[in-house]
Amino acid sequence: MAAYGQTQYSPALQAAGPYTPYTHHTQGYSVPSYSGGISSGIFQGTHAISSSTPFNSTQQEFSAYSSYSQSQYSPYYNSHPYNSPYLTSSNISPAAITAPIAYQHPEHAVMLPNHSPESHTGEYHPPPSPPTPGKEEGVPARRGSDGKLRGRKRVSDPAPPLDSDIERVFIWDLDETIIIFHSLLTGTFSSRFGKDSSKAVSLGLWMEEMIFNLADSRLFFNDLEECDQVHIDDVASDDNGQDLSTYNFGSDGFQSPAGAGSLCLGSGVHGGVDWMRKLAFRYRRVKEIYNTYKNNVGGLMGSPKREEWLQLRREMEVLTDLWLTQALKALALINSRPNCVNVLVTTTQLIPALSKVLLYGLGSAFPIENIYSATKTGKESCFERVSQRFGRRAVYVVIGDGAEEESVAKKKNMPFWRVSCRADLEALSHALELDYL
Repeated sequence: MAAYGQTQYSPALQAAGPYTPYTHHTQGYSVPSYSGGISSGIFQGTHAISSSTPFNSTQQEFSAYSSYSQSQYSPYYNSHPYNSPYLTSSNISPAAITAPIAYQHPEHAVMLPNHSPESHTGEYHPPPSPPTPGKEEGVPARRGSDGKLRGRKRVSDPAPPLDSDIERVFIWDLDETIIIFHSLLTGTFSSRFGKDSSKAVSLGLWMEEMIFNLADSRLFFNDLEECDQVHIDDVASDDNGQDLSTYNFGSDGFQSPAGAGSLCLGSGVHGGVDWMRKLAFRYRRVKEIYNTYKNNVGGLMGSPKREEWLQLRREMEVLTDLWLTQALKALALINSRPNCVNVLVTTTQLIPALSKVLLYGLGSAFPIENIYSATKTGKESCFERVSQRFGRRAVYVVIGDGAEEESVAKKKNMPFWRVSCRADLEALSHALELDYL
């Protein structure tokens, strides 16, 4: 299978190629205690916010905040063809998946976690962080120096605010910012943080297979790879609203034509009306599947794939010292605020990006409408789309690890928060809790 916007990786990373045998432990799995914290020698990193324009009056207090060290965060450390057909019912539910995905890694025997799958309700639950004193739900809102409310959103809040009402937009990068993935495959993560390189590569390849397996078998990636979109609704205008409950995607004659990539960039040049309608049907179904299973990807995968996924998530969290858990904390803090929103802009193609979001348990943090793929257009174009959507009055904060998002943020006078180690995510959560951001 073709790589999705990551041409710098070796041919060994192609899905169709043979993989190095995995070396997984045979004993039962348990998560070790992190009460002692992570080695300070590994996570002595720095974070940075840079902007050529003033952020707001509270940003003046940030200079004092930059002195926080990792030792002050110790309280937060607690203990290829696939046989499964596409879903055809528009009323999707976990019960609609009657057969598991017929895919098994040839080198890996599935190891069940110590807890029964039923106890997880099909989902991976990261180790909980203790509640921050005085930050529980329902605390009265505080008013910032700009007169805007900065309190936490109550559980009983009604529908989310309109795009035009959003005051602050957090634009996230995905790989190596929220999730650890490609750096496992390249060995960068293991060499930088002193981890077992063979274990890191093994887990990276295992996750890569799961990403492509889910994208191909459930999200039409075989059909859509050559006609990638920036946003899930980019071809919605070609959808005539036909009822898809009995529609057979496998026999509708859809084939992604040669050169389809250039036809689907929004340039105004499209394929035939019939072909574009079938394309739109697929993206509509992907959206339905995402919205149905964004909090229950285990139900979408079915057993035994779900048990394999649960084990993989646990092993990756241990290897990365709960990196994802810390990122999820920051995302949840933003989601808990009224008039604030998380947006994802990634260089991964849209369908594999959705697969990543589901497999890493990020569905509750990112509505599908807030996910953008910069594979073909670049991040600057995506940032422009986001700023047009939410308006010029909103404040935009960019969070990432790469030079591209930092350069674009600087060009657009958006504050930038660099993530180079897990301590940067901890500092981000702390800054959010103190309302510096």
